[in-house]
Amino acid sequence: MTGTRAAIRYAKAILAIANSKSMTYEVGTDMNLIAATIQSNLELSTFIQNPTIKVEVKQSALLEVFASINGVTKGLFQLLFENKRFEILLAIAEEYKKLFDEMNGIEVATVTTATVLTPELEAKVLAKIKEFSNKTITINNIVNPEIIGGFIIRIGDKQYNASVANSLQSLKRELSN
Repeated sequence: MTGTRAAIRYAKAILAIANSKSMTYEVGTDMNLIAATIQSNLELSTFIQNPTIKVEVKQSALLEVFASINGVTKGLFQLLFENKRFEILLAIAEEYKKLFDEMNGIEVATVTTATVLTPELEAKVLAKIKEFSNKTITINNIVNPEIIGGFIIRIGDKQYNASVANSLQSLKRELSN
């Protein structure tokens, strides 16, 4: 993603400001709203990325779209306006979420399965993951029918692959030797 380093710096700054005003949760809610809205609305995303649209127009449109955000987040909009950097708004929102989770001891486990996780299976996976991590875990389920069955768990830089496709691939390597 373009501007990721800058997005990290902006996210760290907005987190520090929000933390000093005891508003990290409120700003986090705003950032989740911003990320979800931009990701789900192609027109808004294209509008923000378009370099031919003046930053004044972008700022007024974004302040209208996100009228319910708090003052700290509006301050971020003002800063992005001054620096002409609205195109990295989505990246900033995503980085803020990561930093906020890290600050609060929350870790996201990405669980890839062939079908959608049932609540019972999700509870079992969550219980198994808690054996390996003392942090609060949230599960992000990705459905990929190509793994045939089983699951792949990814937490940070660690991955556990218990998929049928991986087992078949291992068996194929073993038999070919």
